[in-house]
Amino acid sequence: MAKIDERHLNRPYLGSRGIRRFLKRQGIVVNRKRIQRLMKRMGISCIYRKLNTSKPHPDHKIYPYLLKGLQINHPNQVWVSDISVPQQAA
Repeated sequence: MAKIDERHLNRPYLGSRGIRRFLKRQGIVVNRKRIQRLMKRMGISCIYRKLNTSKPHPDHKIYPYLLKGLQINHPNQVWVSDISVPQQAA
């Protein structure tokens, strides 16, 4: 665990695979899943760039919701269509 902590402090972007490679070069042969378990126990994880999909593009037009405030109380009052392209079966 001390070697894992040492490597994590020097290179925090390395995950269990990179740390296993480092330990193997040091002569310590250990399973990657054991390193994962020890890292979880120590409360450390690799630093990496996370997905950033929630931010809308500033130039994207925001369309109004046209049914807001409309009372839908009988059949065939509101229709919907789907213009997406269907996926091809593999």
